[in-house]
This record gives sequence, C-alpha cells and structure tokens, in this order.
Amino acid sequence: MMRATNVFNDLVGRVADRGRNLMGTTAPRNMAQMCDTLLTGKGEATGLALARAIFDRYDGMGLADRHAFFTMLRDRFGVDRARTETVLKQWQDGDETKLRDLHTASEPRSQELIRRLNRAPGGTRRLVAMRHDLLQLMDDDRTLTPLDADFRHLFGSWFNRGFLELQRIDWHTPANVLEKIIRYEAVHEISGWDDLRRRVAAPDRRLYAFFHPALGDDPLIFVEVALTADIPGDIGGILAADRAMTDTAKAQTAVFYSISNCQAGLRGISFGNFLIKQVVEELGREWPNLTTFVTLSPVPGLRRWALAHRDELPKYLSDTVAAAEDGSRPVALSDLTAHYMLTSRHPRGGATDPVARFHLGNGARLERINRDADASANGQTASWGVMVNYLYDLDTIERNHEAYSTMGEIIAAPPVRRLLKTR
Repeated sequence: MMRATNVFNDLVGRVADRGRNLMGTTAPRNMAQMCDTLLTGKGEATGLALARAIFDRYDGMGLADRHAFFTMLRDRFGVDRARTETVLKQWQDGDETKLRDLHTASEPRSQELIRRLNRAPGGTRRLVAMRHDLLQLMDDDRTLTPLDADFRHLFGSWFNRGFLELQRIDWHTPANVLEKIIRYEAVHEISGWDDLRRRVAAPDRRLYAFFHPALGDDPLIFVEVALTADIPGDIGGILAADRAMTDTAKAQTAVFYSISNCQAGLRGISFGNFLIKQVVEELGREWPNLTTFVTLSPVPGLRRWALAHRDELPKYLSDTVAAAEDGSRPVALSDLTAHYMLTSRHPRGGATDPVARFHLGNGARLERINRDADASANGQTASWGVMVNYLYDLDTIERNHEAYSTMGEIIAAPPVRRLLKTR
C-alpha cells in the first residue's frame, strides 16, 4: 500500500510540474485569487500546480497570516446565497430533482475548494496539517467553526472505515514506523527501544494500528494490548521491565491499556471505535480462549473537575479533594471518582471525562475504579493515580451504545454504582 501511494504521488507531482510550466507568468498573485482560479479552472495539470502553490504559500505564512487566510476562506467561499435562493424559488413540494439541486446549490464553495486542494501531491496530508492550525486558531476565534465543519464533513468521508487498513506492529515493522509509534504514544510514554520491544515483541503483547493510503506509513491511531489472566488494577505491572510473562494459552483477558491518536488534524474524526472492534475480532481468532476484553484507562479530567467543583460537592467528597491535594491517602477517592464519572455531564451531553465519552460511546461499560493504579507524574497530576476499567462485552455493546447515545445513560457495573452515596 505504501509503495503504491508513493508511486501515485510521484505521478501526480510530475503532472503538477507540467501545470506550473503551463501557467507561466499568468498565475494569480494573491491567495484569494489563487483559490478563485483553482475553484473555477478546468485544466487538470494547472489545477494541480495551483493547488500545490497554495499549499506552498500557506506553509510560508506566520500565524497571523494563516488566521487571515482562514477568515478569507470563510467569508469568500461560503454558500452561494443567490444561487441557493434561485433554486429554492424553483422548488415545489414533491420535486425530487429540484430538491437535489437545492442540496448542491447550498453546499459551501469552500468544500469544493478543499476537494480540489486534496488533488495536489500529498494534498490529504497537507490538509490534515492545515486543519490542525485551524483548530488551534479556533481556541480564540470561534467564528471559524463553519469552515471547520467543512473539513470535518469531508474528512469524515475520506477517512471512513472502508479506506482504513489495520496492521499489526511488531519488531519486524520498518524502523521509521516504529519511531513514529514511540513519538505518538500519548498515554504511557515509551522510554526507548527496549521499552518498545517489550510492548510489540513479547508473546503476550500486541500493538495494532490503522493506516490510510493517503498518509502512507504515518499511522492514524494505535492500540496497545496486554494478555493477562484477569482484569488488572494498575498499570505498573503491565509496563514493568521485569514483569512475569503471561502464558498466552492460559490467558483469558485482553487489556487495551493505551490508545493513541496520532494526527492532531483529525481530532473529532471517529475511527477508534472501529479499531477496538476489529482488534477484538483479530485477538479472538488468534486466541479463542480469551473471554474478557477490557481497558485500563486514565481518568484525565478527574482532578481538574474536582478542584473546580469542590465547593459544590458533599462535604465528605470535598474533604477527599482537600486530602488528596495535601498528599495523603483519602478514604473516599473511589467514591469521588464514581461521583465524577456517573453524575457529571459535558455541556454538549454525555460524560464529562473525554476518555469515558470515547469508551461509553463505543458501547463499553464502566466496570471498575482502581485507586493507586498509576504512580507516574502524569497519572498523579490528572487523577491522583486513579484509573478505571471499561468492559467490552460483545453481547451488550450495541445495547449500551444505544442507551448512551440516545438517552445519555452511563452504563456502569453495580459495584461502581454502589459507590454513589448521599451522606
């Protein structure tokens, strides 16, 4: 797949070079003119050359100029209101053809511009990087949200499951890919090649990643898996260099202990759910003795949320926050975590915790809360060391997903629910 992608990009690059020669001195001079010409032009070679020139000029911009570029796209390449209103006046109830014409007319012109930019050599990769910049600028300028909606709409199609390829990463994977795995690991830092080898070469360990043809050997997302005898309650035993190896013939549990998104420009484009479900199928084929599929997941929002809401909590939980901040070992830390996970809601609905939203949205069940599970600096900073298990029960995944997605119900095991107290 990667070689075929490189060959295709080389071919497109040669066509773009020819197009640049055809444009000569007639090329438009500013970005607005360049985008206008790309959107209205018909020539394939000149279009490829112009798209690449837009990217090249964009790469040379500073942050302020990139903000101005995105603002220009939003204002200049929105919906063609005159055309839309004309088609709307022509439409009559029951006229399916005109209704489709209305859909076409009301599409923002920026979407077609993004499609044409995507034809450039390496266009998809460069658009992903461009959206990363857009997301950062949106932190201070939410008026750019409509433009991001165009990127999300198109990326949702381009990165759908049909285009993704699942690959197992092992010690025979090319070194350039292994280096990216080390760099992209976002949950439990990989300390070097020896640490990576323990994660990908040991018989009781697996690592799987999704790739996309347009990004070549750059992974989109990957998951690390440990085979264990039962559900683990701390990450130290999984990552320890001197851990005891699990006999894979006797292992009953597959633990997804780290899931890392690799492309910041694809934030909000969902393919992690496909990854977990396909990995479950792969593991089940290799080891039919596996009966339990769980995560060992961080709770990245717990400490921040607890400090922000400590005055609103029941007194025993407020005292728990104070004790945790003092460095002592509060008795009710699991109760505090259950309160956070089961009662707190995000403004847009669903769980407040981002990792919880991911797994609950995939149909998992909050199975267990584990205190003193992560002694690392990141674990202590995020959640005073608390981690949780989400259970992927194949018989209930779809039902759990529907309950969470349609009613906002957070599915949790009875022992977790019993941690909610009214004192």
